[in-house]
Amino acid sequence: MAENSNGARGCFVPCLSSESDLQEICRAERVCCTTLRVTRKNICNFEVEYLCDYKRVQEEELYLVKWKGYPDSECSWEPRHHLKCYNLLKQFHRDLERELLRRLEAAGGSGSKKTVVRCPRRLDPSLSHYLVLKAKQRRRLRQWEQQLNAKRSHPGLILVENEVDLEGPPRDFVYINEYRVGEGVTLSQFAVGCKCKDCLTDEGGCCPGAFQHKFAYNDQGQVKLRAGYPIYECNSYCRCGPSCPNRVVQKGIQYKLCIFRTANGRGWGVRTMEKIRKNSFVMEYVGEIITSDEAERRGHIYDRQGATYLFDLDYVEDVYTVDAAHYGNISHFVNHSCNPNLQVYNVFIDNLDERLPRIAFFSTRTIRTGEELTFDYNMQVDPVDMESTKMDSNFGLAGLTGSPKKRVRVECKCGAQSCRKYLF
Repeated sequence: MAENSNGARGCFVPCLSSESDLQEICRAERVCCTTLRVTRKNICNFEVEYLCDYKRVQEEELYLVKWKGYPDSECSWEPRHHLKCYNLLKQFHRDLERELLRRLEAAGGSGSKKTVVRCPRRLDPSLSHYLVLKAKQRRRLRQWEQQLNAKRSHPGLILVENEVDLEGPPRDFVYINEYRVGEGVTLSQFAVGCKCKDCLTDEGGCCPGAFQHKFAYNDQGQVKLRAGYPIYECNSYCRCGPSCPNRVVQKGIQYKLCIFRTANGRGWGVRTMEKIRKNSFVMEYVGEIITSDEAERRGHIYDRQGATYLFDLDYVEDVYTVDAAHYGNISHFVNHSCNPNLQVYNVFIDNLDERLPRIAFFSTRTIRTGEELTFDYNMQVDPVDMESTKMDSNFGLAGLTGSPKKRVRVECKCGAQSCRKYLF
């Protein structure tokens, strides 16, 4: 903060550099700065960006260090006792061991997770090159993880992990928290809300009852409706507050989830880092809302690319589609399974246009920590299980299945005992 010629205090000007960048500049110029915690004692401390190579000279372990903020030409060999980057050291040796095991298996050896590989005294140049690529990939994934968490509006944290290959963050993908409206689509808000004092006990007068449907949740926020019934939550015009038990989906993702690289060729997947109770809301399928004609055009393009993220919103009629290929949330990465642990429900909150429901995933059973989240791309709802007389007359089973647009016969790799062998 500065003062002008009249003695008046000026305003703060934000710095374009981060605190760590400023610390590096101070150390490079040998300038002490108490505000940035750069002192005479730690002025010669530099941050390790990643480790490039390894060797043993007699009994001393040496690492080739890439210093943060310095070019590759400034890399230097440092003894292990000089390095305080314990996590980087641990990760370096973990990556080294995995790659040595992989090469052993590729050469026809008997490599396995229990096989103990011995670290060589010097690394083959191709091996050190791989470790540098892996380190750079981890940096990109960490940056992407930070970007995802900066953009999310929900409480649930997002982690990113790839221990399978060198694939980095997907290109041309933008994280969004709610529907992005495409050309030719109009979302209309509904200006009527309930006047309940207690929405959980006043089911008849609450939003579901107003549309002749059942209250969706119990007092623990678990869905109690059978698959096929629509969910009507309280909206922004209701008198009830944010703690209302009829506000579940609109609160967003509550669980810590991890986007991870699958080992069997299914690309990215999502697993939960917390236990999820049965019938709990997990996430929405979010993307760009487009017309079915536009979806048809894009579908042919996606067919040639070998993937599709088109999700029909045909609850009452096939007019709109959600495309999560380039704009979406974490559901973009959820894989198919013929024996899924997620079930699709159509949800209506502020927008009550039955052609534009929100697509919510609820757990079909208790999901363990570390388990992958999946849904059936071609799930069907059994009409015998539904009280059709209490549903709208134009209730559409096809819309409630939640199946992405069917175009090509794609082999299924879910591995379930009940696997249908093909996605569609």
